[in-house]
Amino acid sequence: MTNVMARGGRLFYISRMEPTQKTIGQLALESPNAIAVLEKMSIDYCCHGNRSIDAACNDAGISVQDLLSAIGQAPADASGRDWSATPLKDLQEYIVTTHHVFTRDMLATVNQLAAKVGDRHGANHPEVVQVRGLVLQLVGDLIPHMMKEEQILFPYVEQLEAGDAQPPFFGTVRNPVRMMMMEHDAAADLLVELRRVTADYTLPGDACISFRALYERLQDLEQDLHRHIHLENNVLFPRAVELENVSRVTSAL
Repeated sequence: MTNVMARGGRLFYISRMEPTQKTIGQLALESPNAIAVLEKMSIDYCCHGNRSIDAACNDAGISVQDLLSAIGQAPADASGRDWSATPLKDLQEYIVTTHHVFTRDMLATVNQLAAKVGDRHGANHPEVVQVRGLVLQLVGDLIPHMMKEEQILFPYVEQLEAGDAQPPFFGTVRNPVRMMMMEHDAAADLLVELRRVTADYTLPGDACISFRALYERLQDLEQDLHRHIHLENNVLFPRAVELENVSRVTSAL
C-alpha cells in the first residue's frame, strides 16, 4: 500500500512498508529533497545513516508519517543526482572539488573568526572560548582526514574501478573505510558539541558582525559536512567495498 503525494508536478510514491525496510541514509540517497527536511528536523542521516527510518524518527521524537509528509511537500531539488549509479571516479571527483574545497575554505574562515571573537568576547561570553577550542579540533581532524582520502583511499578506489588495482599496503579497502568512518563520527561529535555550547547558535544581544558571521559560517560548515559524510558513508564506501569483493572473486576464478 502506498501514499501518493504531489511534488513538482510529479507524483511521489512512498510505500508504507519503507520505514521498516529502508535506512534513513537510503531515504536521503533516493530522495534528495529529503535532505533539507532531515536537516531541519535534526535527523542524522550521515554518520548514523544505517538506522531504520522508524528508529531515526523515534530518536528525533517525530512520527514517520510526519517526516514522509514533509518530504512529499518539500520543493523539488533540481540539483539532485542519482549517486548510486554514478561512476565512483566521478563521485570522488565531485566530493573533492565540491565538499573538500568548501570544507578547507570554511575551516580557514571559521578558524580566523573563532580566534577573533574569542579574543574580543571571551571574557563576557566564555562559550566562544570553547568554540575556539572545538574549531581547532575540527581543523586538526578534518585537514589530514581529507588528505588521506585524496592521496590513499580515492586513488585505490579509482584503480579498482578501472580494473588495474594492485594489492594495497593496507590489505583491504575495508581498513581505510573503517578509519574514515570513525573520523567522521569524531567530526560529527564535535559538531554536536558546538551546538551544545552555543545553545544551537543562539547569539547574545551584544554580538558583533564577526560574532554573527562565526555562528553563520559554522552552521554552513555543519550542513555541508552532513551532505559530505552522507555521500561517503552511505554511497562511496559501501560501493567501494562491494567493488573490491567482486574484483577479488573475479581474480580468483
